[in-house]
Amino acid sequence: MSGPNSRWHTPVEISLSTTGSHEVSGPFEALVHLTENWPASQGLCFVRARSACRGALAGHRTLEEARLAFEAAASEAQRQLGKAHH
Repeated sequence: MSGPNSRWHTPVEISLSTTGSHEVSGPFEALVHLTENWPASQGLCFVRARSACRGALAGHRTLEEARLAFEAAASEAQRQLGKAHH
């Protein structure tokens, strides 16, 4: 069952120069990170992750779908930050 207190079996570790390092435990927490100071808010993976996390919270998507989408968004953000610093 999904909801605001839903947690992933394994947290996702993110490390972004704009927000520092964080351990994200579930779709609600991921959505908070995605909507506050996310460095790549125009990327396709960002949009997919935001949608997947919202869907997981509403019970329309699985927790695993949200986790995978969030991991992809974090990778996308790291790549974009790397390009901005070169």
